[in-house]
Amino acid sequence: MKKIVTIGGGTGQYTLLRGLKNYDIDLTAIVSVLDNGGSSGELRADFGILPPGDLRNCLLALADDSKIGDLKHIFQYRFPEGKLSNHNLGNLILAALNEKYGNMGEAVQAVSKILGIKGRVLPVSVDYANVYAKNSQGKILKGESEINYSPDAKNIESLWIEPDAYIYKEAAEALRQANLIVISPGELYGSILPNFLIKGFIEAIKESKAKVVYVCNLVTKQGTFGFKASDFLKIIETALGKKVDYIVCNTEKPSTKIVDKYQQEESFFVEPDLKGENVITGDFLTEFDVGGFITARHDSDKIARVILSLS
Repeated sequence: MKKIVTIGGGTGQYTLLRGLKNYDIDLTAIVSVLDNGGSSGELRADFGILPPGDLRNCLLALADDSKIGDLKHIFQYRFPEGKLSNHNLGNLILAALNEKYGNMGEAVQAVSKILGIKGRVLPVSVDYANVYAKNSQGKILKGESEINYSPDAKNIESLWIEPDAYIYKEAAEALRQANLIVISPGELYGSILPNFLIKGFIEAIKESKAKVVYVCNLVTKQGTFGFKASDFLKIIETALGKKVDYIVCNTEKPSTKIVDKYQQEESFFVEPDLKGENVITGDFLTEFDVGGFITARHDSDKIARVILSLS
């Protein structure tokens, strides 16, 4: 059975997992644990735990929707008012299990059994740390929220974490044994690159015989204004210390309606300017309505089929 490992955090990894779980593969999701915004940020500050939000989303992505029924909605339930109004129940359950077992790795394993997920979800590390960045003007940005959303989150020149964090043993083993390692789309400086800064992470990839695939972002964000696909790839390969084997780029042009919507948010669709035998291009775009807001995402099924063809 092919062993596929995804690396990421946020909706990009969630989207890939939703497609990949439908195939007969050994699937592992390695998830960033440096988020400090929203519910995850509050739980970090209040309890000194790793942020549960991205872990929760990956767990739900790998759950069998036809079997868990209302349980999925319970994990996503958000209290409408009061002291808990910023939290959904899934985050609180992970926080409680972290207290019980002493680390988020075991908490995630417990929820994995509750949900009966297909595959595994692993934190990249169980060590508590923060991510920092410095832009070209020398401004220091602390935490994923500032790096992703601060007005100063542009022209980022360096990224680091404090204190040192070490790769979770099971995550390192999954990378070493993988046949294919997939770097998910996502917030480049907030969700993807921080994984590469975990002690032992790059070494585990280099010790693996796996092919490495990078699924390029659909749109730019504050830290990646003006980026083309080649810019994303250059930064990923520099951080990785090696060339990726394949890069997957969307070439489908989005509708005018969604282009206008993203431009209002100062986000722009990534120009697929790469060519070569290792560049996989195609229509990987889907547009849909979420609570009245039109959104662009990678098509889970199409991306999954491409990834499987490379494994």
